[in-house]
Amino acid sequence: MSLLPFFEWCDGLAMSQAYRESVWLFTATQSLHLIAITTFVGAILIVDLRLLGLGLFRQPSRRTAQSAQRILLWAGLAVLATGIPQFTANALSYSRSPVFVFKMCLLAAALVFTATLRRHVADADEGRLPAWVPRTVGAVSLVLWMSVTISGRLIAFYG
Repeated sequence: MSLLPFFEWCDGLAMSQAYRESVWLFTATQSLHLIAITTFVGAILIVDLRLLGLGLFRQPSRRTAQSAQRILLWAGLAVLATGIPQFTANALSYSRSPVFVFKMCLLAAALVFTATLRRHVADADEGRLPAWVPRTVGAVSLVLWMSVTISGRLIAFYG
């Protein structure tokens, strides 16, 4: 099954054409996308650093995760809202990009990991888990999310 018809459909949308033809619209959206990514990754980073034992020592990881959750949600929605128009404007070139496919696979893995294991560990009572568990989860989360952001940036250079 080929996804090419979907990519072609995205490419043909009026919104896609508007983004390709307007320097300011694409630039503004991309700038907002980068701000949203920074905010999203910042919320991830705060919790992961706490899981790693590298900050916010006086606050339980559960409270840190709960505090970051609202920021994570809103920033995630902003990333999605600004990423979709950028995707549709470049859909055909992304359809041929192994870097884009790699990024999307990493993104799916990072989202599943964050919504399941990381969330479970961050919400657990810290005394009930061996110290290596939150540290490992925090490290894996950091690697996943940094890989997503780095691969997203590489799309501009390698397709």
